Amino acid sequence: MTTAYISHQDCTLHNMGPEHPESPIRLAAIGRVLERTGLIQQLDRHEAVAATPEQIQLAHAKLHQARLIRMQPSEGVVYTDDDTALCPDSLHAATLAAGATILAANRVIGGSNENAFCAVRPPGHHAEYDLPMGFCFFNNVAIGALHALQQPGIGRVAILDFDVHHCNGTVDIFKDRPEVLVCSTFQHPYYPERYFDIRRDHIVNCPLPAFSAATLFRSALEERWLPALEAHKPDIIFISAGFDAHAEDPMADLQLSEEDYRWATSLIMDAARRYSKGRIVSVLEGGYNPVALAFSVQAHLEVLAGY
Repeated sequence: MTTAYISHQDCTLHNMGPEHPESPIRLAAIGRVLERTGLIQQLDRHEAVAATPEQIQLAHAKLHQARLIRMQPSEGVVYTDDDTALCPDSLHAATLAAGATILAANRVIGGSNENAFCAVRPPGHHAEYDLPMGFCFFNNVAIGALHALQQPGIGRVAILDFDVHHCNGTVDIFKDRPEVLVCSTFQHPYYPERYFDIRRDHIVNCPLPAFSAATLFRSALEERWLPALEAHKPDIIFISAGFDAHAEDPMADLQLSEEDYRWATSLIMDAARRYSKGRIVSVLEGGYNPVALAFSVQAHLEVLAGY
């Protein structure tokens, strides 16, 4: 079974301005690299379908969605916080990003693909139940995970997040849902400074100091994530795949490389084969150096696709 690659051209319509790091250029860079290497031809490509309001409300308050709709401008941009802005096409792109994760879950759970990668934006893991923040409006991975839990045979889910920023939104949504294991590595102290110290058996936070060597990242996955996965035995694994812990990324100060992402993906795939019938849905989060992002995604996809 090939790896599903799910995206939509309209995800590039979300534009917070020429100086904003969460730019349409990110998806364009990924596409160029995958075309030049030929890997895109080996993937099972699908176009995302927008999530419905009811699907978004699996993870978010109805008023959260209504508030964003009211705020969306007919021209220009409107900021929801200091970092996050709506343009006229933002919510269209955001519903496609959430819908891609649902489509990926359906294909993986249904057996059409062993795993899937969603090349989408805006990202999602900072979006809390009732709060957009950190470039995020809807929590794509949370929506996909909650949709998965509605499917026959899916009683436990794991969300693994290796973005350089902590997944506060994902933790907020699942903090009282022990059937969902949330594991996160992140630079600390650093944005968003929320939920990094929460104490729950099913929340595994692994803060890493700035300028950490990659060995600390790898140790966190081996010593913290793997035992948690063994105890939880998820039926499907979701990855919040942020690549902004790369040494060349301008947003933070961790020191990972493409080879570290390749190694992490292999480790997750081994766990998925052991507990989850190989089922993985990976969803793009951060990564703000377009070149480093594109080659990191290439490495991630090569492992998912068995190359």
